[in-house]
Amino acid sequence: MAFPFSPDSTGSMDHEMAKLQLAHHLADKTSRTRPKSRVPPPRYSDVYPGSLSKIVAVCLPEKPPSTLWDVSITVDGKIASIDAHDPDAARQQNSADVLDGANRLLAPSLCHSHIHLDKCFLLQDPKYSDLQIENGDFQEAMDITGKAKARFEEDDLLRRGRQLIEESIHHGVTHMRAFVEVDGVVQLKCLDAGLQLKEEFEDRCEIQICVFAQLPLFSGADGGEEVRKLMTVAATEEGVGVLGATPYVEQDVTKAKMNVRWISSLALAQEKFLDLHLDYFLEEDKQPLIWSVLDIVKDRNWVERKGKRITLGHCTRLTRFDDGEWSRLKQCVDNLPVSFVGLPTSDLFMMRTAENVRGTLPMVEMIRNYGLDTSIAVNNVGNAFTPYGSCDPLSLATLGVGIYQAGAKKDAEILYESVSSRAKAAIGCESTSLSLLVGEPADFVLFNRVDVGWRCRKSIVEVVYDAGLSSRQTIRRGRVTAF
Repeated sequence: MAFPFSPDSTGSMDHEMAKLQLAHHLADKTSRTRPKSRVPPPRYSDVYPGSLSKIVAVCLPEKPPSTLWDVSITVDGKIASIDAHDPDAARQQNSADVLDGANRLLAPSLCHSHIHLDKCFLLQDPKYSDLQIENGDFQEAMDITGKAKARFEEDDLLRRGRQLIEESIHHGVTHMRAFVEVDGVVQLKCLDAGLQLKEEFEDRCEIQICVFAQLPLFSGADGGEEVRKLMTVAATEEGVGVLGATPYVEQDVTKAKMNVRWISSLALAQEKFLDLHLDYFLEEDKQPLIWSVLDIVKDRNWVERKGKRITLGHCTRLTRFDDGEWSRLKQCVDNLPVSFVGLPTSDLFMMRTAENVRGTLPMVEMIRNYGLDTSIAVNNVGNAFTPYGSCDPLSLATLGVGIYQAGAKKDAEILYESVSSRAKAAIGCESTSLSLLVGEPADFVLFNRVDVGWRCRKSIVEVVYDAGLSSRQTIRRGRVTAF
C-alpha cells in the first residue's frame, strides 16, 4: 500500500496534496476498537478542595529570603497580584481557599520536557524481573526492552504509567511530554494507555502525548513499512500532540535523512509538534545529522508554523563541537522554533567511546554563551537505558551543578529554569517565570516541611544545590494537586 509520504519526499512537497493523500490512506485503514478500559479513579477535582484564592507567607525566588509575600490567584488560575505579607490578616489563613505557606519557598512548578511513559519501571516490576542488565550497553538495552514490549498489556502499561505520573506530580511536575512507542510488536497498545492516562490526570498535569518511532522508518526487513503505517494512523488520533522519530537507528545516512523528511512532513500535515532523538553517539569521525535536519525543516518553512516547535533530544555528538561549530549552529538555527533537550542520566550511562569518553549537551554553556533554547529532562526511569535516578526533574539540576561546573547563583537559576520554565517553553507550554509575574499561570511548587528549621531552603540556589531532602506541595492553575 502506498503511504502519504514516499521515501524520496523533498522539502518542496505540496502540503495540501499530502493531506489529501493522508485522508485517502486513512479511509482504507483497517478499523480498530479501543480496548475497554477499567473504570478510572474518581476525578481529582471531585475529591479534593477547589482552587485557591491566595497563598500567604511565602519566600519568592527573586526576593530577599528575609521577606515574606502573599500571592493572590484569579478564578481561572493565574497570578493576580503579589503583595508584601500582612501578618495581621490572620482571618485569611482560616479560609479554605487560602494556603499558609509557612515561610517556605514558592517557585515555578517543574516539567518533564522528555520522558518515556511506556518503558518506565521495567527493572522494578515483578512481571519483568527476569530481564536484568548484564552488560549495560545500548544494544542490550534495546534487546531487553524489545523482550519486555512483547509482554506489554493494558493493565501493566496503565499501572506503571500511573505510578510515574503520580510520583512526578509529588515532585512538583505540572507538565510533561510523554513518549509512547508504536511498532509491529506493541502496535497501538502504548498509545491507547497513554491517551487514557492523559485523560485521567488532566486535572492535575498537562500531558502531551508524543507518538514515537523508536525503530527505523526506512530500514529493516520490510523497509520500515509497518512502522510508517502505524505512525500515520496514530498521528490522526485525538489527544496526540507530538510526533517523534529516531533517525540514528537507520542503517545509513541516506535513510536517516529520509526518516527526517518523512516524519517532519507528517507532523506538518497533521499540525503536530516534532520531536527527534538525534545524533546519539560521540565518535568524532562520524558526522552529525543536525545540519541536514535544520536544512530540511527550513525547506518546509517551519518558521511560518506558529507555535509548532521542534525539539531535538540527546544530540551527544554536539558535545565534541568547538566554538566555531557552536557559533555556526546558532547561526543555522536562527529564528527556527528549535529547542535542544539534554538527557544527562541516560547520556552518561549509555554513551561512551572505546576510550571511555562520556558526553551530554552542555546546557548551561549553550544558553549562556550562544543563546540557544535548551532544557534537561529525565528521559527514562528504571529501565535498561537508565537504571538509576527518579522521576524528580530537580535532581537533574542538582546533578548539573557538577556536570556543567555551574555553581554560581545565576547558573543555579538557569539549572532550575531548565527543568521548569525553559522546559515548558521547549515543548510549547505556557510557563511561569522565576519572577512570578502577574498574569502568568499559578503553577507552583512549595518547598520543604515546616519542621526542618534553619534547613528549610528559601532560595533557588539552595534547592538546586540539594534537591533530595525537600518535601513539596504541587499547585497547578491555583489548585493543590499533591500534598
